[in-house]
Amino acid sequence: MDTPEGWMLEDGGKALVRTFKFRDFSEAFAFLTRVALHAEKVDHHPEFTSAWNRVDFRLTSHDAGGVTDRDRKLAEAINTLS
Repeated sequence: MDTPEGWMLEDGGKALVRTFKFRDFSEAFAFLTRVALHAEKVDHHPEFTSAWNRVDFRLTSHDAGGVTDRDRKLAEAINTLS
């Protein structure tokens, strides 16, 4: 299975994960806002945590029991939005 640039598989291939770091909280929050708007548009919502300048993502399709094309496409979109 191909993973988008910068992403890794975890949990036995059931999730795509990646960490993004920014200069400060405002940049990280602005990035999360862009991701949220895109996620609403495509109706596929990421799991994430945020702490000051860091945003950690975990993408999986719970109903499919693992990574699907929707997760890969969302990861690629997140890369573009960063």
